[in-house]
Amino acid sequence: MLEYAKVILPKVSFSRELFRKELAKCINWVSESEIGHLKEWCFDNFREMYPDILTNAFAMRVA
Repeated sequence: MLEYAKVILPKVSFSRELFRKELAKCINWVSESEIGHLKEWCFDNFREMYPDILTNAFAMRVA
């Protein structure tokens, strides 16, 4: 699922709401062992565009 996330998230990054929804799905789908890699990749690629969405989405995974 990590590779799927790396394909789909750049394709939906044009839309704030769509990106938020797809990121939430990807976070729920990836395994516990992949979540750290997904978080790092997301922050490397989308930190400038959506820092608030990334912070909130990954904070909810931990909760």
